[in-house]
Amino acid sequence: MLFRRQSGGISWLIAGLGNPGKQYEATRHNAGFLCADLLAMRERVKLTRIKFHSLTGELNIGGERCLLLKPQTYMNNSGEAVGAAAAFYKIPPERVLVLFDDINLEPGRLRIRRKGSAGSHNGVKSVIQHLHSEDFPRVKLGIGERRDPERDLADWVLARMSDREQKLLREACDNALGAIDMIIRGDIEGAMSRYSS
Repeated sequence: MLFRRQSGGISWLIAGLGNPGKQYEATRHNAGFLCADLLAMRERVKLTRIKFHSLTGELNIGGERCLLLKPQTYMNNSGEAVGAAAAFYKIPPERVLVLFDDINLEPGRLRIRRKGSAGSHNGVKSVIQHLHSEDFPRVKLGIGERRDPERDLADWVLARMSDREQKLLREACDNALGAIDMIIRGDIEGAMSRYSS
């Protein structure tokens, strides 16, 4: 797929993945939503406009116009929203930054990658499917592995976090905001070196 960015338009997409609805607030799978909310709060942006099946808001980082999205399609169909926005603004995958939870990282840790597979994450699988590419940067927010290996994975990620886990995730999100700034400004290697743990 050939992308040509519109002059003066949106140059980056930042998508925090999660599930809409009160019943999913403070669940592990909504780490990406939390990070997007904190970024919007820092930038004094309201995520109230509904566009591309998402709550959206525009912000500027380092002179780059960014569209911040919280897809409302539910996690497993996140790519419908991200793909629609990328196609509309002609944003190439390497300028689509995705924020999401990772069970392979302990709470409080984060990992930055330039590209990669989805692993077991269905939201990322959907983004890959709709962007037709794995070559998009991502910030993975640690939520920890289920303590009981017999417990259903969906039940684990959709469960509410403890107060301690919420505190650790908030700290990871605070670090993620610094990483997002560096990535948008073109220093993903620096972000990986400084913030990945």
